[in-house]
Amino acid sequence: MSKKFLVIFLCVLFLAVVVVGCGQQKQFLNIATGGTAGTYFPMGGAMADIWNDNIKGMNATAQSTGASVANINLLKDKKVEVILTQNDIAFYSATGTEMFKDDKFDNLKGLITLYPEVLHIIAKADSGIVNFKDLKGKRVAVGAPGSGNEANARQLIEAAGMTYADIDEQYLSYAEAADNFKDGNIDAVMLTTGVPNAAVMDMAATHKIVIVKFEDEVVKKVMTDYPFYTAITIPANSYNGVTQDVQTMAVKAMLAVSGDMKDAVAYDLVKYIYENTDKLLAVSQNGKYITIDSGLDGMPIELHAGAKKFFDEKKK
Repeated sequence: MSKKFLVIFLCVLFLAVVVVGCGQQKQFLNIATGGTAGTYFPMGGAMADIWNDNIKGMNATAQSTGASVANINLLKDKKVEVILTQNDIAFYSATGTEMFKDDKFDNLKGLITLYPEVLHIIAKADSGIVNFKDLKGKRVAVGAPGSGNEANARQLIEAAGMTYADIDEQYLSYAEAADNFKDGNIDAVMLTTGVPNAAVMDMAATHKIVIVKFEDEVVKKVMTDYPFYTAITIPANSYNGVTQDVQTMAVKAMLAVSGDMKDAVAYDLVKYIYENTDKLLAVSQNGKYITIDSGLDGMPIELHAGAKKFFDEKKK
């Protein structure tokens, strides 16, 4: 073998090693979800599995967090790459309003909207709590401090003509609320989550529960003050012992990222979600709501360019 040929051979071999090495480069993706008793956590875990199985070099991991508001802050601080959040909370962050007043996140971008986040007010059947006014003076779990759940609870209480001064508010996560409800330490729980929710199912398995119906005037007031809410019904038998439909309200769960994410990555994240919705349905009945046709319903913020490319192609 001539010296010249040997040099050429070694150069080609080096380039091949470099190419292969680049092709195997790992991409780490942290997904901020919510509490382990909520819907975000198993949904985020299923998404991580989908992306790991279908995107070359992907190493996605779902992590339990304080949910919507906490997730926005984690994304802003570049501690995660993808978040699940409520559409109303994303709007507040992008516009610098509500809990994000003077803390606007200009680079927050949307990927897709997912499924309805339904507002539940749960009480024991023998508590005498049948409407909002009955919550006066009661010990009510309103969500973790600064969470999207807590924002919803506060807005609903105000729409019913009350404030936190009228109740004994308890700042508890889903799991904490369920445990305290079962132990008799609280009278009612206000949750914003998909249907069914594991924490509510847990409560209904140990106590006979009621889910408070939203009066028409409360629904009208909430939708007037906060256009992200929609009227919705929790179907009968969604939970043990709840045998009638319950009128309530909902916001929407969504996926958001930073505008710094590469367009090709954002495109693939959306693409493979829609190609594997069966895996989402396997971990939550809310997977049935995740469709391309509804993927932009209730989207409150600017789409990431990669996601926009995906939806634009589907329109053709």
